[in-house]
Amino acid sequence: MAQNRVGPNAGPPLRIRTITTGRELSSLQEVGVLEEDLAFLSAARDDFLDTGLEVQTVRIATQPLVGAADHHSLARALTALERLDSLVAESSALVAIGPLGHEGGTAGTIADWAAELMQTTSSLSFSISVASPEGGIDPRAQRVAARVMSALASALEGGEANFRFAAAANIPAGTPFFPVAFHAGEPAFSIGLESARLVELSFSSATDPQAARSRLREVFEEQLQPLVALASALARKHSRRFLGIDMSPAPGLDASIATGIERLTGLPFGSPSTLEACATITGAISEASIPRCGYSGLMLPVLEDVRLAQRAAEGRFSLNDLLLYSAVCGTGLDVVPLPGDIQPDTLAAIIGDVAALSHRLRKPLAARLLPIPGKAAGEIAKFDNPYLTDAMVMGVL
Repeated sequence: MAQNRVGPNAGPPLRIRTITTGRELSSLQEVGVLEEDLAFLSAARDDFLDTGLEVQTVRIATQPLVGAADHHSLARALTALERLDSLVAESSALVAIGPLGHEGGTAGTIADWAAELMQTTSSLSFSISVASPEGGIDPRAQRVAARVMSALASALEGGEANFRFAAAANIPAGTPFFPVAFHAGEPAFSIGLESARLVELSFSSATDPQAARSRLREVFEEQLQPLVALASALARKHSRRFLGIDMSPAPGLDASIATGIERLTGLPFGSPSTLEACATITGAISEASIPRCGYSGLMLPVLEDVRLAQRAAEGRFSLNDLLLYSAVCGTGLDVVPLPGDIQPDTLAAIIGDVAALSHRLRKPLAARLLPIPGKAAGEIAKFDNPYLTDAMVMGVL
């Protein structure tokens, strides 16, 4: 396997992955109001930086901005979204425009539009809702999302356009993590973390899963309560609701969640006991006395975690195994590299499995799948992106 740029667990115990503010816009023509959100994010970033914490990104989530998918509506929306992208890019912010409405348009029309959106913008993300509490599972949305993934695979070099798109199942408003974030109600904000290193440190001295769960809960509370206090003060100062922290211990290239899990099990990730370790982590999250929002589950993003990518290359877990781990409060299938010639019907079937699990367990899940052009299962996909690691393309069967 190719050399990775950093070691799997050399990073600090805790980073803020994102401060995400949310606002409903009256229309796509009223994006100027987001200047207020950008000012808030700048102030919030400064306050958190003053505590010594790294803040990786600041983001804005809106209500679903594109509700009609006919050709003329999509064309008008594209022009407005390009203006929105220019506005936020000047402030190095990112924007999620919410789940895309797919009624009124064909899958091909929506997929072509999505590819053009990714080619003409750099800061925008969106999703398609494939399951919701109100409507249940939506088979048509699964097929549309699959066509979008196929189109995005060739929209940007290396298939990276799919980094900004996901099929979303039962995702609540106020989730800070992209690309599934969207907002509802009065202006608010939430926080997403990169805290995989906390898991490793908590598990280093644990003697069994029960002790590990207790210790991790204590560490989460100790580390995150000061963040809650600061966020609450920001909410009062700026008259903006604080929705909570998405406690999902997201990894980074220098902070592997797989390494933390292996610290507890004593075995390579994917071995028997991996599922139990995943449940130990999500159990600690659910017990911590911290205001939570979003997924607050276990993220296993193959392309963002050096150790996960290593274990995938060793053949220690499969796509279905990743979905199995989501059954104990994971977050779904995240940045999984797939063969470039994968067919939309196969993608739709994978998305359907995620939607079915989400619906059955009544929990938020997403599928962010990256078909890699020109690559077959077992081959290595290489990236210049500083947030992605080289990884083996995973097979589907």
